Amino acid sequence: MRIGVPKEVKNHEYRVGLTPSGVRELVAHGHKVLVQAHAGLAIGFSDEQYLGAGAAIVSDAEAVFGQSDLVIKVKEPQPVECRMLRPGQVLFAYLHLAPDPNQATLLMESKAVAIAYETVTDERGGLPLLAPMSEVAGRMAIQAGAHALEKAQGGRGVLLSGVPGVLPARVVVLGGGVVGLNAARTAMGLGADVIILDKSLPRLKDIDNLFGGRIKTLFSSQSHIEDAIRDADLVVGAVLVPGAAAPRLVSRSMLKTMKAGAVLVDVAIDQGGCFETSRPTTHQEPTYIVDGIVHYCVANMPGGVARTATQALTHATLPYALLLADQGWRAALTSNMYLRNGLNVCLGKITHPAVADALGQPYVEPLVALAQAE
Repeated sequence: MRIGVPKEVKNHEYRVGLTPSGVRELVAHGHKVLVQAHAGLAIGFSDEQYLGAGAAIVSDAEAVFGQSDLVIKVKEPQPVECRMLRPGQVLFAYLHLAPDPNQATLLMESKAVAIAYETVTDERGGLPLLAPMSEVAGRMAIQAGAHALEKAQGGRGVLLSGVPGVLPARVVVLGGGVVGLNAARTAMGLGADVIILDKSLPRLKDIDNLFGGRIKTLFSSQSHIEDAIRDADLVVGAVLVPGAAAPRLVSRSMLKTMKAGAVLVDVAIDQGGCFETSRPTTHQEPTYIVDGIVHYCVANMPGGVARTATQALTHATLPYALLLADQGWRAALTSNMYLRNGLNVCLGKITHPAVADALGQPYVEPLVALAQAE
């Protein structure tokens, strides 16, 4: 199979779909890999390294898309990239379609086969291709939030750890999944006073047992959220409904109850955000202020640590890329239900129920769509 790796074009996105070692594995399986020139240069992966791994270097994105059967990216395709896709071509990337009807329309019009990293599952019901970036984003949320709390950044001027004689900052984490757990653990490691809220009592019990009470747990209800954020210095939004838009947990009216200069970090912004006042930002201009509250809503947070993130992502995606390349997309999606859960768009049809519901589009069961594609 011909596999293409384009250079990412989103603002300050330096990740790349495959590392040279990932390319080497695909080439060893007999596949041809085309990498756009300088695709990984910004994070230390040179064209020479890709050539050494067996890739062919092509000059531009048009060549990558035009000559590839399978395109492996990181972030959702931008409109110019969507228009390069052709019928039956496979796109393997983060898509986050629920809050992005324009992208969904373009993918449907392309008649391509779009597989979303964020909805691929495993035998335990986990999200193995979302997990590595969730780990990165959860840890970065505290790093970014701590910086935003500095007075020069518009924050309260509070140090997360405090110092002897001065209380530490209070960090509230909404959601006890992979993002939330990594955020809470990082904040605790820096010495902050941490509360994590989740609707799953078994999950809260596991967190309590894991950290021996060093992270406080609280059942997630509207009242508890209102009470928790009132005293918070930093709030991390870490909720996820796979494939669907994120629930809005913090309304604008609730901001008025918070401390001036407190910080909200919305890791759920890729799925529309979990704060009413959230809107996507970039690494170039990561924050804005609403009603005295600093908002950090960068939609590609792991892109800020792009080398680490690329390595972690390739480790997770490579087995699925090999499956698609070795078996062909129809056979791979038909035989593997976990990969099939990642199928969001197939030859013009929406094939993920949460995505269809969020977009108000008809839903076609994946196996039906695959059968029609024969």
